[in-house]
Amino acid sequence: MEGSGSPLIIPVPLHPSRRRERGFNQSEMLAVGMVRALGKLSGTATPKVVNSCLQRKRATPPQTGLSVFARHENLRGAFEVVKPDAVRQRAIVLIDDVMTTGATLSACARALQRAGAAKVLGLTLARATPQFPDLTRADSDNTVDGLGRDST
Repeated sequence: MEGSGSPLIIPVPLHPSRRRERGFNQSEMLAVGMVRALGKLSGTATPKVVNSCLQRKRATPPQTGLSVFARHENLRGAFEVVKPDAVRQRAIVLIDDVMTTGATLSACARALQRAGAAKVLGLTLARATPQFPDLTRADSDNTVDGLGRDST
């Protein structure tokens, strides 16, 4: 990867109010688990999870049920890099739990790139794919949630 040093592993941040409500950041837990597993497999130094560079500066409503356009608008300006020197000319691996439209990863990547990151890659545990309904179901309701919605 481009940039100096090993890549930074940055989980998608939650707003402090959401973190207090939930009690944990699922993306951070995934990032820590991934780095631990990589360390055991490789036996060499692995990148560290960095939580202090990227922050969610405003609380946003949940993305569930929003259109693609509304998801991007919902996150416009929601993230900021508070330690630009830490990301400048560095490769970044953003970690998130689920990607539906890519709006969250895009908003985070945009903030990191503006701060001078050399390259930003997104890594998620799961990919929601509402465009691929379960065609093996006997009934005619092939929507994602069974409530007539075709996206999450």
